[in-house]
Amino acid sequence: MKKQLLNYETLVKVTKAISHSKDPEEVVLMTVESIQRNLDAKGCTVFLVNRNTNELEVAASFGLSREYMKKGPVSALRSIAESLKDGPVAIYDAGDDPRIQYPEAAKKEGIASILSVPIVARGKLIGALRVYTADPFEFTLEDVNFIQAMASMTGMAVDMARSYKGLKDSIEILKTMRDPKTRKLKKRTPFEGVPVSVPKGKGRKK
Repeated sequence: MKKQLLNYETLVKVTKAISHSKDPEEVVLMTVESIQRNLDAKGCTVFLVNRNTNELEVAASFGLSREYMKKGPVSALRSIAESLKDGPVAIYDAGDDPRIQYPEAAKKEGIASILSVPIVARGKLIGALRVYTADPFEFTLEDVNFIQAMASMTGMAVDMARSYKGLKDSIEILKTMRDPKTRKLKKRTPFEGVPVSVPKGKGRKK
């Protein structure tokens, strides 16, 4: 894995994607691929926390095998849990570290080192961004800063996706309420306050 300074071109690329793309999933996929290529890493994965199961669910991944991704449920309490509470955590030997939930799977996949950083949106932890290397590697401060910046952008993209979904749901609800086929006739439309046409002879008496 190549040591290098913060890649501003990658940051600009992802920032533009966030501001222009209507598909946040595309932004997240672009993020993991950009990190993998930029740092010449083995792979990169974005996990989101499932609060109901306390598991880390894969949102996007690049460079890792399907077999490794299906190794089993990833526990937020057992898989580099410190990175979800205390900040970035670097694992030098993934095959022999108690903080790794599936060390044998990591060995089989050819993963040597892992960097895990939290993903936060609106001040709340929502997941983790992890970078995997094929050779034992000591992550530099520049590497950590770069991954943290990308994690922040990922959090923005995920938050945008959730907000967009909520907006779409709200719009659909409004459309349903305004559809004459799905609601009873009212003298006023639900939100504009515009009077509905009243049949002749039934207007207000003067």
